[in-house]
Amino acid sequence: MRAVTISEPGGPDVLTWTEVPDPVCGPGEVVVDVVATAVNRADLMQRQGFYPPPKGASEIPGLECSGVISEVGEGVTGWSVGDEVCALLAGGGYAERVAVPAVQLLPKPSGVELATAAALPEVVCTVWSNVFLLAGLQRGETFLVHGGSSGIGTMAIQLAVRAGARVATTAGTAEKLAFCRELGAEILVNYRDEDFVARVRAEAGGADVVLDNMGAKYLGRNVDVLATGGRLVVIGLQGGTRGELDLGKLLGKRGSVHATALRSRPATGPGGKDAIVAAVRHDVWPDVERGLVRPVVDRRLPMSRAAEAHRVVEASEHIGKVLLLPAD
Repeated sequence: MRAVTISEPGGPDVLTWTEVPDPVCGPGEVVVDVVATAVNRADLMQRQGFYPPPKGASEIPGLECSGVISEVGEGVTGWSVGDEVCALLAGGGYAERVAVPAVQLLPKPSGVELATAAALPEVVCTVWSNVFLLAGLQRGETFLVHGGSSGIGTMAIQLAVRAGARVATTAGTAEKLAFCRELGAEILVNYRDEDFVARVRAEAGGADVVLDNMGAKYLGRNVDVLATGGRLVVIGLQGGTRGELDLGKLLGKRGSVHATALRSRPATGPGGKDAIVAAVRHDVWPDVERGLVRPVVDRRLPMSRAAEAHRVVEASEHIGKVLLLPAD
């Protein structure tokens, strides 16, 4: 089969569309013939040499996909060859075929085209596990998500609005903020020329839950913007890994800081992906099928142009997700 490989750590040009061995379907796994995958910032970090795949995972980038099951491994029940699915992956999505633990599969939502469904697993599982299962966002609370026009951001806005929260978001252009407004965000902050702390405090008294992809760069200000009892969840490190945390301020607010990763979780067991995927299927998938929550896709490119897709995401030229398809 063909797949995108990383020849060495570096820029987008180290991505190569080439022949690789077919995946092996192990016990508890299925093989999916990939129709589409999506580019995540974790893929960019992996390409640069900063985010290696977990032990035993494929070296091929790609943390989600959609496609058709072509092989079912020993011990797998509830799935059959020919089923249209999407899947949360630890790696391997930038390929024509991928092996995936069956517990990380989701059925293609009715009403969503199969390739488009590739835009869903990583963002929905990330948002649901962090904003709702961990931080416990409630109706009537204020939710702040940074990078509201990103794949994570567009899904976080929709799910928070669906839950009855008031949504604040940051983005870097008027066009992106306008799109966030269409999704239901009320407090719109252009981070290039406005302080999100002052704005969210002025309009909402602070944020009850903050979902942050910047890490160290925003740590102090994210604590500043928390309301009493607020919860900060850090899921990305675009702004660095080391920051200073004012524990006195956090104590005074009775606040909490969480830092989590999805990719490195085991498929099953404590903190496993299976529980997250099951919760998403039960609690979110029905509203995806009703059209109340929708994938946002910016563009589609062939996997042979993965380098171009990485440049688009690296430059933040997109709104929502960038998809890669095996076929030209």
